[in-house]
Amino acid sequence: MIIPGIVSVTFRDKTAEWIIERCQMAKLGAVEWSEKIHVFPDDENGAAALGKKTTEAGLAVAAYGSYYRLGEQDSPKTVFLKSLKSAAALKAPIIRIWAGVRPSDEVGSEEFDRISKEAALAAELAAGYNIKVALEWHKDTLTDTNESAIRILQTADHPNLYCLWQPTAALSVQERVKGLDLLGSRILNLHIYYWPDGVKRPLAEGLGEWQQYLRHIDKDIVRYGLMEFVMDGTEEQFLQDAQVLHRMLKNC
Repeated sequence: MIIPGIVSVTFRDKTAEWIIERCQMAKLGAVEWSEKIHVFPDDENGAAALGKKTTEAGLAVAAYGSYYRLGEQDSPKTVFLKSLKSAAALKAPIIRIWAGVRPSDEVGSEEFDRISKEAALAAELAAGYNIKVALEWHKDTLTDTNESAIRILQTADHPNLYCLWQPTAALSVQERVKGLDLLGSRILNLHIYYWPDGVKRPLAEGLGEWQQYLRHIDKDIVRYGLMEFVMDGTEEQFLQDAQVLHRMLKNC
């Protein structure tokens, strides 16, 4: 089962209340709240208040979209806990983190192992809060290829470490499908958009492509399919894309 929703960074210049109202209008079911935009690290009171607003509006909190970068902190536990505690206060089931700041082909084995070890630490800390850790699936990180993403999951070797997934431009459609099959149950939420050649287009134009991806997603696991960004950043396009998202997920 895939529940439709949105990543709040899609409307980074709008208030959380505005986003909640538009989600209700579009009959979406969830929000991934983005750190440093609508929710903040080390702000448990603010996170708790936002979580309450979300659920009182009939929406689920899909995830806490942190901008914590593995391998960049002198005191990783201290820094990560600031985000993790806000995620717990928000009552997020997942916290998103980033697998470094450089492409995998520029990262040597020693650095790779160090980042993997930190990923395992984050996963262990989050497990204590009953929160899953998901690596952002993104270029210029260690999840920029299928092989590197699988390698970090295997090297970290922690049952509480997962991946988000989105169709990154660096991979072909065939490579993306292969990655979905390789990741299997290690995939949590999906970030859904249609950007051919890096250009934002209406989601309707990518319906066929996304239906192909969804055939490779395990439907027995409850996860969220979250719109991330819309063409021109308009409310009108958001509402149109939301209709397509409903149709897409209903028929997958």
